[in-house]
Amino acid sequence: MTSLRSVDARLGRLHAQGSFSDGELQGLPDLVHRYFRASIASGTPLAQSARLRMHGAVRVGKWWLPFRAEQILSPLHGYLWAARVARVVVGSDRYVDGDGAMEWKLLGRINLMLAEGPDVSRSAAGRAGAEAVWVPTAMLPRFGVAWSARDPHHITARYPVDDLDLTLDYTLDHHARVRSIALDRWGAPDNNEQARLHRFVHELTRVSTFGGLTIPSAGRGGWFDGVDCWRDAEFFRYEITDLSLVE
Repeated sequence: MTSLRSVDARLGRLHAQGSFSDGELQGLPDLVHRYFRASIASGTPLAQSARLRMHGAVRVGKWWLPFRAEQILSPLHGYLWAARVARVVVGSDRYVDGDGAMEWKLLGRINLMLAEGPDVSRSAAGRAGAEAVWVPTAMLPRFGVAWSARDPHHITARYPVDDLDLTLDYTLDHHARVRSIALDRWGAPDNNEQARLHRFVHELTRVSTFGGLTIPSAGRGGWFDGVDCWRDAEFFRYEITDLSLVE
């Protein structure tokens, strides 16, 4: 299993490539142009990764448990999310170079979960896409992301993560800020079925500015199958308290 230190080092070496200007947006649909202009200030480093801190709650069974976490995220390459849950459970979710893993321990000593393999890796790559909204500089066309606009409130990003092709559907408000991201993500939400693609929704509820980025800083996520079942499908709620680009 890839170590936490090696994941952090791998993603931390993805340094910025220049700074943001309108030249990065040439040829993009007007709505995509507006989205990036609303999200990235001129002169912001074109970082591929960011470090962030957050707190919130994660649902385990019927219970919502509080957590605090630190993360390094590179949407096109992976992430390391290290957290303490309910004060007594510590561990991480991670993905890099095509491999995903989850490792959690009680009081730092008793194993509660150790999961890896193709299903975990494929689901983890989808999570990196769902969280791409936090590092918009990494989603510019120069990094291999193809953008399109469907109507005045919906844009789509397409790009490969290792051997997986991701399609992210963004819903924007009238300020061209993100209200939600949806994608087909690999998983087995009820834990009783074979893993397959399910609709996953990342719903955004607050916007904050960190340095040169104006991004969603609070929200919730969960599996959603197109019917009115969001309350049961939601399993993650968070608020970002700090974010800095890896320059």
